[in-house]
Amino acid sequence: MGRGRAAGYNDQREMILEQAAHLFARRGYPSTSMNQVAEACGLSKATLYHYYKDKYSLLVSIAEGHVSRLQALVVEVEAEALVPEQRLRELIRRIVEEYADAQDAHRVLTEDVKFLDEADRERVLDHERDVVSGFARAVAEVRGESLQAELSKPLTMLLFGMINWMFTWMKPEGELDYDAMAPIVADLFMGGLTAVKPPKAHPSD
Repeated sequence: MGRGRAAGYNDQREMILEQAAHLFARRGYPSTSMNQVAEACGLSKATLYHYYKDKYSLLVSIAEGHVSRLQALVVEVEAEALVPEQRLRELIRRIVEEYADAQDAHRVLTEDVKFLDEADRERVLDHERDVVSGFARAVAEVRGESLQAELSKPLTMLLFGMINWMFTWMKPEGELDYDAMAPIVADLFMGGLTAVKPPKAHPSD
């Protein structure tokens, strides 16, 4: 009988992915070595190879894992009994919330997916297309039109244009955090500038 995996194996794999994503996001995938990943994880290179066979497998796992989580949240929100505007607001809130804890993985997805082999890249992009389609359905429902309507997809891409690049300018120590930004994004997208309300102060403020 083969030996089972040690307790904490999956936790260790996730820790390695987090450290690798941080390095890829800061240094770029081509400029990061497995030695650097091992050092960042506090592991020997031999131990690192026990979890991931090479740097490319780290890239695939980071990109596919991140976009799969986005895809799952769309499925979860669509399963809830929400009216169209509530559904779109909840999708925006959930995806902004997800990005808050996955800035490194999101940067890898947006900047390093080009280094994937064609089959892997297409699989990741298929997941992305599913996410976009879920948001487009919500946009179309709010507008009271079919998904094939002329503006559903362009409006959805404009929405992602607001959300996808927040990590480039939002600072951890800034006045607005991701929780505060989610309703601002929703208000701006759905109602325009005059619909944006100041964020509610936290109880500790």
